[in-house]
Amino acid sequence: MSLKQDIDNLKEQSSKSIPQETLNIMSADTERLKKSGIIDHSLKAGDNVPFFSLPNAKGELISSSYLLTKGPLVLSFYRGGW
Repeated sequence: MSLKQDIDNLKEQSSKSIPQETLNIMSADTERLKKSGIIDHSLKAGDNVPFFSLPNAKGELISSSYLLTKGPLVLSFYRGGW
């Protein structure tokens, strides 16, 4: 199964357990984001990410350029708990 198929399956399963009012809010907000032009300013597949620095678990700033000297870098975005 492809990643797209996995995502489509997850969307279908989620839509069955999420209240319609919540789905409507999510859909409206997605449309609002699209109309804002954010997509035109977002990174696309294959784009290079600009260099950045973020604090590690100890509060020390670590740069992406430093991490890249150690090997490939994987970014994970966590939206927090619902």
